[in-house]
Amino acid sequence: MNWKVLLVVAGAVLCAGCEKEAPEAVPAKAKRVRYYTLDDVARLLAAVPLETAQMEEVSDAVSASAANGYDEEYLMRDVFASPGAGVGDSAETKAVKTYSKPLRELLREAATATKSDGDDVQALLDSLAVSDVQIYWPYSHLWDGKSLPVITFDPGNPDDSLNVGYLPTGEKVLVDEQMARERPVWVVSNNSDAGFTSLEMLRRQDPDWGHGGGDIVIKPRATELRTLILRSFRSHRQFDSWFSGASEFFCKIGSIEDFTATTEAELQRYKPSITDFMIVVKRSQKDQEIPFNAILVSEWTKKLSICAFMITEDDGGTQTSWKCNAVVKINSKSYGFEIEFPLHSKDDIVWRGSLSRNFIEKYSGQSCRFGDLDLVLELI
Repeated sequence: MNWKVLLVVAGAVLCAGCEKEAPEAVPAKAKRVRYYTLDDVARLLAAVPLETAQMEEVSDAVSASAANGYDEEYLMRDVFASPGAGVGDSAETKAVKTYSKPLRELLREAATATKSDGDDVQALLDSLAVSDVQIYWPYSHLWDGKSLPVITFDPGNPDDSLNVGYLPTGEKVLVDEQMARERPVWVVSNNSDAGFTSLEMLRRQDPDWGHGGGDIVIKPRATELRTLILRSFRSHRQFDSWFSGASEFFCKIGSIEDFTATTEAELQRYKPSITDFMIVVKRSQKDQEIPFNAILVSEWTKKLSICAFMITEDDGGTQTSWKCNAVVKINSKSYGFEIEFPLHSKDDIVWRGSLSRNFIEKYSGQSCRFGDLDLVLELI
């Protein structure tokens, strides 16, 4: 098999202290249990005869993902089902993308061209078509339009900065992030953000989120209600290995909106609301101020004196939560209420705590440090 796809075959069953019995009839293909690694996929991609046409397809897909608020990624399931589609693309957008010879055809030809191992390659392709495996292309916007990629894979260790990569010639090289800046590098990895709705997608679904950039204008209300905005976001750190791609930050703020209670009894009728959205900061955006203009609390009343705020960088794990108290004032008396934020056990907690109205008003429109982040919050 040209690309030497590694197969781990599990076929031994040990039975101690028992008589041998005639084995049951099992179909030949069912006897082989195949396990495919990210390295296997990288070698397969490096072995097919990539040309500019396939490079443009992958470039279209990762550019579409980035425009939709995700990382520079191309899901393998889209490689087979919707060539050129990015994460977040609609069915209508996917339908208009056509290519004379998409990448999936090269992969299928590879399976057909093999003899004894053809079934193994086809099984790998079938697995990829329903997997969360992806092609991650960091710094794709720097591509010169003609160079072919070095193909590597995520080694899975967050401390790794070097890994083996495969050239189109079949040679092996060591790949680091500096190489990815200088020439195209495709990283075969597992997707972690496609299941979440990005801030950009939220804006498209709900015009109240605004359109981003620095030109959004939200007029102050005539009533006592005001709006808390996240104007901009700057990250001074990448939380994962460069093989794993961008940092996915989850911003969560808890408060009580449109609060008009005048007694403690009326307070019991209110339930805290949580604004929760994902911000993807690509590796090329580290230390850059990124305008967002995202609404954190749409109806901030004067009675709300403290809200709960948390930012995490997603790393998965088991579902857990963090509980925090917020405070409202009724007739000059302060009343606390509990807010529970969902998070995962492996998440990096970038910042969490309480934000007072006095703090927000004092520093409204100014850059403030929250852990490894600089945020500009504005109450208008």
